This record gives sequence, structure tokens and C-alpha cells, in this order.
Amino acid sequence: MKDLLTYIAKSLVENPDAVSVTEVQKEDELVLELRVAPEDMGKVIGKHGRIAKEIRAVIKAAALKDNTKVSVDIID
Repeated sequence: MKDLLTYIAKSLVENPDAVSVTEVQKEDELVLELRVAPEDMGKVIGKHGRIAKEIRAVIKAAALKDNTKVSVDIID
């Protein structure tokens, strides 16, 4: 899922080299922390958070195959 999130984020931003995804294992879920360049933050979040919601939906759908609980945090 880390690779999928990285691929999606790099496809959206102007500066793909600044994209990084960190996996953090919390009690019962895996948290993917997405970091992008400050000027690309709007492209990843989108108007009213629509793109961020869709990114989270795709990652959660992929996690269903592995029977894993996953959340995505976008960090500036």
C-alpha cells in the first residue's frame, strides 16, 4: 500500500522527488504518512478535500484485500 500511495501522490504533484510515505504501525491499524512539497499540498488535498478523500478510499479498498485497517495522514 505504501507503493500505491507513493505512485498516486507522485502522479499528482509538480515535484515528485519531494514525495515521501512513512509507515507507522499503531495498535490495530497501519498509518501511512504522506509528505509532499508545500507548494504541492493543494494538489494532493484538492478542493474541499475531495482528492484526499479519494486517495484514502483507494488505499482502504486495497487494504481490504489484505484484511488490514489502514489510514492515510497528509502531513505538511
